[in-house]
Formats: sequence, structure tokens, C-alpha cells
Amino acid sequence: MAFLSLWAPIILSAIIVFVASFVMHMVLPYHRGDLRKVPNEDEVMESLRKFNIPPGDYAIPCGGSPDAMKNPEFIEKMKAGPVILMTVGPSGPPAMGASLVLWFLYSIVVATVAAYITGHALPAGAHYLRVFQVAGCTAFAGYSLALLQNSIWYKRNWATTLKSMFDGLIYALLTAGTFGWLWPR
Repeated sequence: MAFLSLWAPIILSAIIVFVASFVMHMVLPYHRGDLRKVPNEDEVMESLRKFNIPPGDYAIPCGGSPDAMKNPEFIEKMKAGPVILMTVGPSGPPAMGASLVLWFLYSIVVATVAAYITGHALPAGAHYLRVFQVAGCTAFAGYSLALLQNSIWYKRNWATTLKSMFDGLIYALLTAGTFGWLWPR
């Protein structure tokens, strides 16, 4: 099947997912507790500010290598705590523009991969439910499965990961429905 014939479901599903994600994160309340406030936030921020930590991902304590992680000094630091995995962002007022653009582009990438796999698995004129199944499974993999790594390796709260995977399921179903509806006849 000609890949160009799948651009309508790719773009439309990305737009639908973009709108759905807005509703799920800005209107519905179930993500509001994903991040918790640190006790004495102002004091913690003031303490960290003097170090001028550049944006990036950090571990405290940080072993740096498998051998260093066996060092008794490192093990004592881990026992004493706190053990922190953190991402430092740039300072300044909240700016969602770049993140929204990247999210939309990511949705296009997921839809493009779903189109590629579904287009190779099914012919033009395939039944709606078969298109829904293949495109939906592919989109679910793209939106959800890698999120598990954040809880496995980076200790992200499992409830937050599972809620985000549920979001991915909704996005996948919307993608699947769009592909089934607009699949070339």
C-alpha cells in the first residue's frame, strides 16, 4: 500500500491525541497528584540554588561506575540517604510552547510507526477491526510500554506510571479508531 495514502490518519490521529491529552491533563483531575511538594520547599530551593546546578539528570549519591557502587563509602551514603534521582530544568517562568510542539511531533512519530506497521500488515480495504487492532497495538507500544522503565530503574511512583500508561491506552484507542475510519478502501 502506498504510504502517502496514510497521511490523513497520521495527521488527524496526532491532532486528536493532542486534544485528548490536553483534556486529560488540564481538565480531568487524576494527574494532579503525580508530583508531590517537598517539605520546606523554599529552604530546599534556597539550599540548592547556591550550587547553580545546570539542567540535566542527577543522582545523589552518584556512584558513577559499578565498581564505585561497591565502595563502602558509597554504600554508607545510600544507607544514610536521602537517595535522590532528579531532573533539573532551566530556571524561569513556565514555558509550555516547546514541550507542546515536541509532544505533537512525538504523536506524529507514533502515528507514522503505526501507519508503517499497519500498512505492511494489512492491505487497502482491510476490515475496520483488523486495522483498529494492528494500529492500536502499535500505538499502545509507542505511547505506553517504555514508561515502565521509569518505575523500574528510576523509582518513579508506580501509580503515576500506570496513570500515564492508561493515558497511552486512550491515545492508542483514538489512533486505532482514526486509522480504522480513514483506512484506504
